[in-house]
Amino acid sequence: MPFLWRDLMLRAVFAALACATVAASLFAAPGREGFFGAVLGLLMLAIAAADARSFIIPDRLSLAALALGLAHAASGTFADPWADAMAAAGRAILLATLFLLLRAAYYRLRRRHGIGLGDIKLAAVAGAWLDFALLTAAVEIAALSALGSYAISRLFLGRPFEAAVKMPFGLFFAPAIWLCWLAGAILFAG
Repeated sequence: MPFLWRDLMLRAVFAALACATVAASLFAAPGREGFFGAVLGLLMLAIAAADARSFIIPDRLSLAALALGLAHAASGTFADPWADAMAAAGRAILLATLFLLLRAAYYRLRRRHGIGLGDIKLAAVAGAWLDFALLTAAVEIAALSALGSYAISRLFLGRPFEAAVKMPFGLFFAPAIWLCWLAGAILFAG
């Protein structure tokens, strides 16, 4: 019976976060831009939940977020929507490639993978949605949040730090992508 209450509580928290995400997106950027941001936020919330639960980022969610990001760029309000879409695709490819190179370098050094393929696909999503300044901020926020969460959990549990602990990076990276989109929407609206 305690698991039922825990499950209900988690579902209620997820529903509240989903509602807050949609409201914040529409408030920060009313209209079409806010709608795109709200869907991005819901996808990032679903990715974070899936990665936290199973250490797997579902391909269908990443693909949906990537396609939405490219559609968002192509529907932009700037002079050349196709150039914006191509720039978004270029950033997506560049960031995914950088994450893939980091994965390969880590494997060469440690003989085990430190970044999952889902994280690489999520990096492509970040590239499609964010400009270079916000991309950097999203990666930094995610990395610092993951490290801080790990340190706090180890200190709270009174356990020693381990060099080879498995962490769901998407749990931190997905919300950071939406938060940086939200910050950009707020900053560029003014």
